[in-house]
Amino acid sequence: MILEQILDKQRNYKEDQLSETPSRSIVKSISWRLLGTLDTFIISWIVTGETSIAFSIGSIELITKMVLYFFHERVWNTIKWGKK
Repeated sequence: MILEQILDKQRNYKEDQLSETPSRSIVKSISWRLLGTLDTFIISWIVTGETSIAFSIGSIELITKMVLYFFHERVWNTIKWGKK
């Protein structure tokens, strides 16, 4: 029931003027992940002292967290709490 309500709201996002389009969520995901990945790279480099290991960690983290963020944004976009 709850999943059905979320999916209905997802289908009707164009009717809700407070919602974002999926393309906006994608662009936000990419820009946020680039910043976050730079942070992860720097921390990994400081901890390991190896740029190749830091690059590997940052590369994996870039993809997984971008996908997670996109879906997180889309779900939150269906929740009315806190919107005017």
